[in-house]
Amino acid sequence: MTNPSALLDIQDLEVSYGAIKALRKVSLHIMPGELVCLIGANGAGKSTLLKSIAGLLPSQGSIRFSGQCIRSKPAHSLASQGLALVPEGRGIFGEMSVLENLQMGAYHRHDKAGIQQDIEQAYTLFPRLAERHQQAAGTLSGGEQQMVAIARALMSKPRLLLLDEPSMGLAPLLVQKILDVIATINREGVS
Repeated sequence: MTNPSALLDIQDLEVSYGAIKALRKVSLHIMPGELVCLIGANGAGKSTLLKSIAGLLPSQGSIRFSGQCIRSKPAHSLASQGLALVPEGRGIFGEMSVLENLQMGAYHRHDKAGIQQDIEQAYTLFPRLAERHQQAAGTLSGGEQQMVAIARALMSKPRLLLLDEPSMGLAPLLVQKILDVIATINREGVS
């Protein structure tokens, strides 16, 4: 049943890879300010679900974000609507510097002062990135690359941040740091 007050409302979502049904009749909703964790075995469809929401995979069913249907919207248009995805494997631009990666996250924005302020905020969340702002992102450790990926997504000013396997392959201390940052981001109003 559709929930009109939900930030994200998914009804009967189905995704196929050729003849293989990856998702069948998935329905869920996320309320504004809510922090949700999707847990499942490898191959259960978690990444497929997130990619579908972000407009990266064709799907059937209903995906509504802030009351608007986004199921057929191209992925690049969703960032300006307040939806961002940090993909599994991070997807950073390895040849570009940390700073350039952050700037790419704000590609749809035109408020230079706000962008600079958000870069400083990213450096506050992840002080290591400030130290390495001119370094090629591909030369960073896995944990630092995950920080870049999250910070880059935050540069788009999302209301909903989708994180696919944010702690995968990280040392326990870095996992705790990433989880703490996720909690901080949520307290600041990002679902």
